[in-house]
Amino acid sequence: MNEQLLSRITVDPEICHGKPIIRGLRYPVENVLELLASGMSHAEILQDYEDLEEEDLLACLTFTIN
Repeated sequence: MNEQLLSRITVDPEICHGKPIIRGLRYPVENVLELLASGMSHAEILQDYEDLEEEDLLACLTFTIN
């Protein structure tokens, strides 16, 4: 399952200066982790960022472990 989650994280030198992003979108993993660290719940993040999915948030958390 970790590999499946991690496949949601991509790197493209043309998007966000090559930082890891979610599914080719302009959502850097770093920013999502900052939102989580600030105390926002998954539900709050998903409500504010409609392009994101629960699996994207889990992928960001998994990315930090690997």
